[in-house]
Amino acid sequence: MDWSGCEFVEVVPGKVSGRPIVVGTRIPADLVIEYLDHGTGIDEILKNYPGLSRETIERLASYANSRRMRVAS
Repeated sequence: MDWSGCEFVEVVPGKVSGRPIVVGTRIPADLVIEYLDHGTGIDEILKNYPGLSRETIERLASYANSRRMRVAS
């Protein structure tokens, strides 16, 4: 997914092999979306990744959904 327009995602060369990560963490943005796509609830993601906030997860999901809708159109 192209995360270039998402303010909550950054690419830092050499960090997590240059994968798009949630700003200020080493958590790949795509990983969060994969969990949500497979039915993992936000509370469980927060439990496993305390460096994330509910707002960040919700905004990542919203961004990913909007990108998917553009591609499908």
